[in-house]
Amino acid sequence: MNELFEDKGLILEDKWIKIVNELMPIKELNDSKKKITAELIKLVENAIMQRIQGIDHVGIFFSGGLDSSLIAAICKKHKVRFTCYTVGFQDGNMEVPEDIEHAEKVAKFLKLNDYEFKTKIFNLKEAEEIIKKTAKILKGIQENSNINKIVNIGVGSVELAAYSISNKEKFFFSGLGSEELFAGYERHKNNPTNQECFNGLLKMHQRDLLRDSRISESMNFKFLTPFLDKELIEYALRIPIKYKINKEGSKMILRKTALDYLKEYSKRPKKAAQYGSSFDKAISRLAKLNGYKDKISYINSI
Repeated sequence: MNELFEDKGLILEDKWIKIVNELMPIKELNDSKKKITAELIKLVENAIMQRIQGIDHVGIFFSGGLDSSLIAAICKKHKVRFTCYTVGFQDGNMEVPEDIEHAEKVAKFLKLNDYEFKTKIFNLKEAEEIIKKTAKILKGIQENSNINKIVNIGVGSVELAAYSISNKEKFFFSGLGSEELFAGYERHKNNPTNQECFNGLLKMHQRDLLRDSRISESMNFKFLTPFLDKELIEYALRIPIKYKINKEGSKMILRKTALDYLKEYSKRPKKAAQYGSSFDKAISRLAKLNGYKDKISYINSI
């Protein structure tokens, strides 16, 4: 079950906007935080389990962050056959990528075996190959800005790198949508409202879904996106914003919900895929080595 895709691929943007508009809640919940977390974990578990009906094995894009760790923990609980894939870039005297370090800690905590957890650190030559391939796959997508283009190449490269170390997985879990539902982006600090969460969901097709569908179609696999489940979206948009973002941090209600599964690992702050993996640094180094003044000039040259 995946609302984003039809037989011919990704749903059209108009249909996506129609789906999201239909899920706009009338009023916020007036329930206790305890009751909300109890209902929320049920919805997250249901969204995950519904999407793997009839699937023998699934991959997880695994950063060691809140969303992918929660997906892995629930899969482990329900004895799903899965493998977590974590990738990063390291060159010269660079430190080990944060995602690799965090993912290894969470994997140990969840007692993932060698079959359930695979990692690879890419060198500059390997990263260059992945980045160039990603740029060609994403060519033609209309980004609103150079920043969006750099982000798409960075995130897409991480996805492609993770796929490259899998055994040609046909299905991959992604945490896409969680940041919008639970106010995880920097802009939510400036505008802490459920309306801002809703507005972000409306814009996801052009910003995120096109990128991910291009990557998945080119490699012949399918994204599974439990945080974009209709019931989960509808419920999450009714959760009072004060439970999502406050002086303690962002995505607080989801962190509290995940506490029983992840303990202290539910508290890792948001780190975008391209930064946590250090693939953004790979793009910077390649731009400099090839004589370009900045990352966007290098990307446009590919």
